[in-house]
Amino acid sequence: MTSMELRRRILRRLRRLSARRLRVADDFLAYLEECEDSPETRELLAIPGLKTGLERAERQADAGKTVPLSKVRRDV
Repeated sequence: MTSMELRRRILRRLRRLSARRLRVADDFLAYLEECEDSPETRELLAIPGLKTGLERAERQADAGKTVPLSKVRRDV
């Protein structure tokens, strides 16, 4: 899905929200914006290969290629 398609989908969803839910969505978006601009986020994204690895992991998760936590950690 392209960025433009995502924006359209988000706008459609926002139009259906009540005023109360819009405030929650606005708070969450402000949080995401703050995280993206934070020095900590920039520091993490400066690690070679991290962004590529995260994107690959997201694609794998979207495709259902995940491992149950119980298989990763036996003590959970």
